[in-house]
Amino acid sequence: MLIKKSIDTKEKFRILTQDSQYDLACACGTNDSDRRHRSEDDKWIYPVSLGNGRTTFLFKTLLSNACSNNCKYCPIRASNDLRRCSLTPEETVKVFMEYYGAGKVSGLFLSSGVMGNPDNTMESINKTAIILRRKGFRGYVHLKVMPGASNAAIEQAVSLASAVSLNIETAGEKHFNKIASGKNYMDDIIRPLKYISKLTEKGSLFDRIKHTTQFIVGASDETDKEIVKYFWGLYKRLGLSRVYFSAYQRGLGTNDLPGENSSSSNSDILLREHRLYQADWLVRKYGFTENDILFEKDGNLSLKYDPKEYWAINHPAYFPVNINRTDKYELLRVPGLGQVTIDRILELRRNGIMIKSLQQLGKIGKRLKKAEQYVRFGY
Repeated sequence: MLIKKSIDTKEKFRILTQDSQYDLACACGTNDSDRRHRSEDDKWIYPVSLGNGRTTFLFKTLLSNACSNNCKYCPIRASNDLRRCSLTPEETVKVFMEYYGAGKVSGLFLSSGVMGNPDNTMESINKTAIILRRKGFRGYVHLKVMPGASNAAIEQAVSLASAVSLNIETAGEKHFNKIASGKNYMDDIIRPLKYISKLTEKGSLFDRIKHTTQFIVGASDETDKEIVKYFWGLYKRLGLSRVYFSAYQRGLGTNDLPGENSSSSNSDILLREHRLYQADWLVRKYGFTENDILFEKDGNLSLKYDPKEYWAINHPAYFPVNINRTDKYELLRVPGLGQVTIDRILELRRNGIMIKSLQQLGKIGKRLKKAEQYVRFGY
């Protein structure tokens, strides 16, 4: 594999920030505030929520798009004909600090193709973070852990980062082997995921460090039910901070990839990604369990209805709920009622105000109107 050394730093960043767009395990979700956008000079800028409720914007790049792995879904796989280049840790720090000094970003997301082997790549990733920290940068740094990285390399990354991620890619070893030949699911993916969880568990030295992962949706022939089962386990057993989803789009992978031969359209897969983010939100924020997420006969989430509305349709005996008496967690089951609206309901009730219509809660838009058939008023 040839790495062109004649490319200047500006051009390398253009190539590598573009190639970094496929990894969403720092930010991207269900609304505009979660989504990436391009800067004026064509770099991807990513929003990420901090623990204090604030949002920071990340400068995101690969250190290299040269990769020794040949994952069938990945645009920078070894067998793909690309213009390859690499950045040094010093180059990366210099450009990031220029963006940071100009107030364009306040954090860094750093990933890479696998340069030779996982620990060689981790050495460069970690060195970049070391230089930044030695320069006095105390802001947000998200480091990608390479599949198959050693425990020592992982521990160093965790000690330097605000967040780390290693992508699980898909739901289980059977599907993983269809999309990622040359890697061992248990040793290269599950072992380091478990080790990161151990390092960052509550009460540990690094319990403030966020731990995230990403599923590639539709690259294999997994169902949404399988993905939900796995992300539920990642939250409950490994204590991950967040799970992300990236819709596979045809044309990126090899011809024998299941996703290339699927009957689903690209728009359907994008909607699947959106539905999975909605299901994830219900689990993380609304108290839904794995068993509360319902699926169509094919094992996938409904494309017609969002997961909360689909649950409501299948539980008619639960409704209507009394908006003046029902507790917060029962109200969270009502289609059309989100956290902000429910907070408003609870505030009115604390002030002794009886809610007689939805108009008291604000402008009746499409979302709030959906709640009408699921609530009743009065005492």
